[in-house]
Amino acid sequence: MSKHILIIGAGVIGLSTAYYAIQRGYRVTILERGPADHEGCSYGNAGMVVPSHFVPLAAPGMVALGLKWMWNPESPFYIKPRLNLDLLNWSLKFWRASTKEHVSRSAPLLRDLHLASRVCFEEFAAIADNDFGLVKKGLLLLCKTEDTFEDEIKAAEQARKLGVPADVLDAKQTAALDPNVRMDIIGSIYFPKDCHLTPSRFMAGLKQRLDQAGVHFSWDTEVTGWRVGGHRIEAVHTAEGDFTADEYVLCGGSWSPVAARDLRLRIPIQAGKGYSLTLPNPRQLPAICAIFTEARVAVTPMGSSLRFGGTMEIAGLNEEINPVRVQGIIKSVPKYYPEFTPNDFDGIQPWRGLRPCSPDGLPYLGRTQSFKNLSIATGHAMMGLSLGPITGKLMAEILSDEEPSLDIKLLNPERYG
Repeated sequence: MSKHILIIGAGVIGLSTAYYAIQRGYRVTILERGPADHEGCSYGNAGMVVPSHFVPLAAPGMVALGLKWMWNPESPFYIKPRLNLDLLNWSLKFWRASTKEHVSRSAPLLRDLHLASRVCFEEFAAIADNDFGLVKKGLLLLCKTEDTFEDEIKAAEQARKLGVPADVLDAKQTAALDPNVRMDIIGSIYFPKDCHLTPSRFMAGLKQRLDQAGVHFSWDTEVTGWRVGGHRIEAVHTAEGDFTADEYVLCGGSWSPVAARDLRLRIPIQAGKGYSLTLPNPRQLPAICAIFTEARVAVTPMGSSLRFGGTMEIAGLNEEINPVRVQGIIKSVPKYYPEFTPNDFDGIQPWRGLRPCSPDGLPYLGRTQSFKNLSIATGHAMMGLSLGPITGKLMAEILSDEEPSLDIKLLNPERYG
């Protein structure tokens, strides 16, 4: 009888883990707290695969920048003031992690994870009848101010030292690289190794393959507790009954700490709410995905549509749409793409999703020491889609008791106790 893997969470991390587990002949069951048609943060995101993103969220200057942005309701970053011990603890850990030393340790690992995941996406795209719109044309960091451009030029130098190609372009060179859209910028950084895709199509294709492989999905099934025997998980309690397996993998995104509460595991996570708006018929359609650097807005062409996504709103497990935050995204668009107007977004329904943010900006990945048959894969923040496949591949290696193909000691799921 093959090993039975129970995965909690049907986002990109959970589905990718299931995919690589069935490749090894394991039986897989997936529990998901939401319905089958729920589009969480794996669906409405910017769809970018980003080797350029080797600096973790916790980096020097982020605390000061966050405090500055907090007072602007339309800014890219906002923490909703509330008396919450988990938020206070997370914030203190974030502050402690925001050092040059942490970035130096983390950058090579994040680079390797993104590049390995890029290879996985290419392998997925090569499968027949699996077109999710993978475009390998790179990414542009668009800069409007001299100060920002100078900062990004320094970051590009750091990227090249890490082996990540990065080209500094002036406004004319940027326009020549992507003549499909008029830009009002002073320059850009071009990362040729970055890619983009349509996340909803990627997720639909992945789900279809898992269905065909006999993976059992249990939707609307929220974890309510655990049955533990010694240092092993014996069952997961849900309103739909108990589920048993040989191995358990917690991929619950922002809800992971809630699911693990009875196990007394410390998995500090804050939900970072992000928004996106997708224009089905944009007045101009860039060929290359981009980031409005000062505004922290991501722009991705997806077929004939164009998606704008951004903001990081720390407001707990709250999925309500804050129209002020959405307006911040809309107002930024004409500043970089002057042919667009705020009226272009009239009638466009905003999407929102909660991204699981660890205090040090690194995901949690690996077996727990507390429970021999429990693994955790969550906390990817804004890099969940980009790191989804490699996370699944590494988890399959771990579940097979193999040495992971990358050194993931920094991702220890119990690094906070």
